[in-house]
Order: sequence, then structure tokens, then C-alpha cells
Amino acid sequence: MLTQDKETISRMPRGPITATQEVLKVQGGAQLKGTVRAAGAKNAMTKLLVASLLSDKRCIFYNVPDIGDVEVTVALCREIGADIQWDRAKGVMEVITKEIKTSYIPQSFSGANRIPILMIGALLGRTGDDIIVPTVGGCKIGRRSVDFHITALEKLGARIEYREMRREGAYFASAHNGLKGAVIELPFPSVGATENTILASVTARGTTVIKNAAIEPEIVDLILFLQKLGAIITLDVDRTIHIQGTRRFYEVEHTVLPDRLEAASWGMAAIASKGKVLVEGAQHLNMITFLNKVREVGGGYNVKSDGIEFFYDGPMQGGLHIETDVHPGFGTDWQQPFVVLLTQASGASVVHETVYENRFGYCQTLVEMGADISLFRQCLGGKSCRFASQGHLHSLVVRGPTPLTGRDITIPDLRAGFAYVMAALLASDSSTLRGVRYLDRGYENLVPKLQALGADIERSQAAVLPGTEEAEGPYGLANFCQSPFGELS
Repeated sequence: MLTQDKETISRMPRGPITATQEVLKVQGGAQLKGTVRAAGAKNAMTKLLVASLLSDKRCIFYNVPDIGDVEVTVALCREIGADIQWDRAKGVMEVITKEIKTSYIPQSFSGANRIPILMIGALLGRTGDDIIVPTVGGCKIGRRSVDFHITALEKLGARIEYREMRREGAYFASAHNGLKGAVIELPFPSVGATENTILASVTARGTTVIKNAAIEPEIVDLILFLQKLGAIITLDVDRTIHIQGTRRFYEVEHTVLPDRLEAASWGMAAIASKGKVLVEGAQHLNMITFLNKVREVGGGYNVKSDGIEFFYDGPMQGGLHIETDVHPGFGTDWQQPFVVLLTQASGASVVHETVYENRFGYCQTLVEMGADISLFRQCLGGKSCRFASQGHLHSLVVRGPTPLTGRDITIPDLRAGFAYVMAALLASDSSTLRGVRYLDRGYENLVPKLQALGADIERSQAAVLPGTEEAEGPYGLANFCQSPFGELS
């Protein structure tokens, strides 16, 4: 059984498991006003935890978000041998991994999130044992191929094989002759493949060059941490990363950058509700493309010394064209709540999704709430993307303004979940949202924060609907006892 801190245990169910789940009850119509703090970035902290496994030195993290994905990653690192002390109230975490106790990641972590696959890069250089990791998980927003990961790691000298194990498959990786630096060009600037390659390259012999690398702010944050740890690593302006292998490490103190995705979520909710919200910690540099679209739609914002203030600035105008892209483009995790925002803007707007082929699954629920959204298989954009002529519904046209009405909603993934919360806040009546565990993955204290801003929202218990993922999925009630981290996503 995994080691759990006392607070985690106190929040886990006791006694017989009953067929209930947590839901959100939302009464629409409130204007959001006040101040909210953006927590540490989910997509940074989870990767930093994995990176800490590279050495046996103490790593202290500040601004750690208290969210489901971090909790799952903590459980995973403890399983491997990390000693982790987490002060949730202060957002401080101390990690030290004196030795790797196992290089086998249990199948129970399969589908939990996308972190297990990164263990290959982190552990190959530290342990001589074979590494076994389960298949990748996370939100169901499209294919999450690990081909880019495997090809890059094999160029560094790893041997990786996929095998079927019991109900699901796993990846077997080894580098008995050690890893050696190489020149690697990624076919697409994949965030996960870039991170995995960086982690493996830190302890590889010689120099590794990663071309066409992802350069998201969270990757830059990872690079900063690794440099503190002892890595010799540089980032060029042409998406090229150079890493010189090392085995000499140091103790590290590192503050996790604020979550730009959460910050944008609060900003869009404030504008759509005709309110005004100061998002403390929001960083201008990491939100430039998003802020341009806020201005185009007619929303207002002021960049302040402690964050960014978002506000309604008069009737919103549509006519926007948005193409999601890797950073510094418009982030794919921004588009779902932005589509909700566009339902309240006059005229028609186009959104072209180029990162995930199945990211518009949430739109049907918005249509049922009253939104005017049409989906297309063609690339409705200035350029064709890698999904052209593949039959995926990856473009949409949204027309507004349209009034929204409440309904019973099942959340399919994290970002769609916040889009639904936002739509429920705009609706003329009440809504019930199921699948709250997805929101818990990436939003810290969502309900208390919304309540502080004036939203009429509460978290309560409701019966599990038969046939839903909450009832029968891999982390549903039926399989709760097999999960090492309770009801987390």
C-alpha cells in the first residue's frame, strides 16, 4: 500500500462505498467580482516532481497547487522511492529520493494522467533496472500517441517495447549500455515528447540537441529547475534545446510558475459574466496571444504589478478567427471557455483546433444549453493542419449572442469542465454538473474561489448515474479499492 499523508487519508472514503458522487449545483446569473489567486501550474508541478527523481538531492518547491494531478504524481513518486513532505496550507513540498526502490510503475496508475510515460526519461539514467510503465492516460480529447517519445528515447540508446499485460498494455524500457547524446528532431513540437527527451538527456553521455522542441512556459520552468539541479542546458530562439549530460547534482529551491490556463479561465468567466476580477499571479508574458483575443472580442484587461484584472468592457463583438497552436500560439486549453465567451458576442466566429483532433466533443452540451455552434471536418483557418482530410470534426463556427439555459451536465474532461461551469454561470436558471473529479485535476479550491467572487455554486452529493464512467470506469466506485489514490482523477 502506498504511503499517504494524513490529510489525504482523512479525505478518503471510510466504511462501505455508496453509489453517490460529488456534483456541482450552479445557479446562473451572478456577475463575478473580486480577487482570485492563480495557483501553481499543474503542467509544471507534475513534471517538476518527476524531474526531482533524477538526483538524490533535496528539492523544495513553493507555490505547489493542491490539485488531483499533483496528488496522483506524489503517490507515483512515493511508489518509486521518493520521500515527500507536503504542507498543503503553505503550498510547500520537500522531495528527496535517496534511492529508486522500484522501476515498475503499477498498472493501477494506467489512465490516471500522462505522467507515467515521463518516468522512462527520468529513470533510465538513474537505474540499471528495466523500467515498466503503463499506457498513457489523461483527458479524452484525442489521440495521445507516444511514438514521438519512443523514437527520441531510442535515438539516445534506449530499448523500448510495448507488451500486453493483463487487461492493458505497458512499455518495457532499458538502457543497459547507458544513454548517449544525439541530435533529435521532433516531427511535431510535442510537449510530452520534449519533456521526456530532456529528462533522459540530463544524465546521458555527451550532448543532446532537440530540434523543433516545444517551448511552453512550463517547459521553460522545467529547464530552469534542471539548471538549478545541475544540468547544463540552453534554449535557442529556433525551438532548439541543447543539453550537456551530467551526473553532478545540487539541492534546489524552486517556485512553481502560476498557472496561465487557470488565470485565463478566471479572466474569461469575469468578462462573460459582465463582472470584474483581478487574477493575482497572472503573468503578462505567458498570456500575450490570449490577451490579444480578449481585446479583439471586446473584453477589457489591465496588467497590474500583482496580476491582471479582467472586466466586461461593453457589448462583445464576434468575427474572430482563432487557430489553436503550440506556444506561443493560442493554447488549445484556452479554446473551450473562449467558445463559451463567443456565445455571448455578436456575430460569427471561427475556431480551428490544430493540436488535438477530438477537442470539440463538449460542444453538443453547449448546443443543448442554447449555443449556436456548427462543427466542420475542414480546416477553417489560414493554413491546413495535420488533421486535414482525416475526417475529424476539428473546426467550428459559433454565432452569438445566444441566451443559455441550465441543464444536467456530465463533464468529459478538465478544460471542457470549466467551460461547462462558465456556461452554467451564464445560464438563466440552475445546472447540475457531474464528473467533478475532472475539475479537481487542475483547479485548486474551485468552488470556494467562485463563491468568493459571488457565484451561486455549491458542492454536494448525488446518486451515481448507472452506466457512467463514475460508476463503471477505471477509477469509478466499482473499482475504488483497486485505486491507490482514492477518487482522484
